[in-house]
Amino acid sequence: MVLRLKSSAADFAAEFEKLLHCKRETTTDVRDVVEGIIADIKARGDDALYDLTAKFDRFDARTRGLKISAAEVDAACEQVDTETMAALEVAAARIRAFHEKQIPDDLDYTDDVGVRLGQNWQAVEAAGLYVPGGTASYPSSVLMNAIPASVAGVDRVVMVVPTPDNVLNPLVLAAAKLAGVTEIYRIGGAQAVAALAFGTETIAPVDKIVGPGNAFVAEAKRQVFGKVGIDSIAGPSEILVVADNKNDPRWIAADLLSQAEHDTSAQSILITDDARYGEMVAQAVEDHLATLPRADIALESWNTYGAISTVDALADAIPLTNRLAPEHLELATDDADAMRLKVRNAGAVFIGRYTPEAIGDYVAGPNHVLPTARTARFSSGLSVYDFMKRTTFVGCSAESLAAIGPSAVRLAEEEGLDAHALSVAIRLKDLQQ
Repeated sequence: MVLRLKSSAADFAAEFEKLLHCKRETTTDVRDVVEGIIADIKARGDDALYDLTAKFDRFDARTRGLKISAAEVDAACEQVDTETMAALEVAAARIRAFHEKQIPDDLDYTDDVGVRLGQNWQAVEAAGLYVPGGTASYPSSVLMNAIPASVAGVDRVVMVVPTPDNVLNPLVLAAAKLAGVTEIYRIGGAQAVAALAFGTETIAPVDKIVGPGNAFVAEAKRQVFGKVGIDSIAGPSEILVVADNKNDPRWIAADLLSQAEHDTSAQSILITDDARYGEMVAQAVEDHLATLPRADIALESWNTYGAISTVDALADAIPLTNRLAPEHLELATDDADAMRLKVRNAGAVFIGRYTPEAIGDYVAGPNHVLPTARTARFSSGLSVYDFMKRTTFVGCSAESLAAIGPSAVRLAEEEGLDAHALSVAIRLKDLQQ
């Protein structure tokens, strides 16, 4: 049964703390296996990819080839019905339009003593996108991961996707084409991450790896971090809905289930100021579960990790929200925008009664790759910035070096770095002659 909390209860603080720290991530230790796979890829390159793909995906990549050709992509696009392709194009256009507004400006100015200072932004040269394979893959994730890289100006956007039993969702290839993916390889698992990080005879290495995957993929990303950049180690999905009793309970119940159906470890939480309304939502959840195809998954998630918390006033939901730091936050209240301004920790906020979180998963525009497991306290969703890096620059004239150089000399001497001091002082001395 879903957890019920009441802020006025004597044990609320303790119970909320338990909710805050409940562990939902899988604890499978795959470190040694992944370490062995990475070592194999580094040692044997393509041959290791062929063997591991045959073993785990039951697919002969040695005969068929690792790379998915442009002709195969075009053929897959032909399999997508017109209405679905149109929807995918709407999503891609909106995601691209939003991310284009994220492109940062360079900085270049001269300060009051004449030192030229600034920074410029450059895209990474190559980015790798991991996409889960088979029939249950998600083209929306392809758009969300690849389009920011394309918009940032990444030269090579490389997608890896396993094809177990030679099965691949045509929508994934269609999404890749729309998103600007430049290379696609039919590999998956830790071996795909290793190939992207270290390269093989066929696959050139990349600079950053993004995208979701299972425990082996997550561990591989963890182990190659430092050799390449990564987006994050994502945990199970989560949603927090703050709602008053003016919402149709069926709407809010559907929003809670939209995350619960992802995974049995997903978490859905409702905070409301009306206990009776909370029970109406709980009943609506049961009603929806009777008709949903993924009801078994959603029910286990809801009963194991879900919660309905009643507060005395909706304003009391703000500090609770900031402590939960949810991946997705819905504010379905009269003063939703005013509440939003008080929220410090959330991956993405959905404002008002007509903004279900699911609209953000597909067609709103902002990225749906968001921080989970309370990491919204210190991190943000995937964006153009994740595929760019800053380079600062400094330019001194003789006059401006004379103005700030003596301070640099003094600080270098205090740190015992005499060559540092000399490199400035020698110039200052010559200027005085």
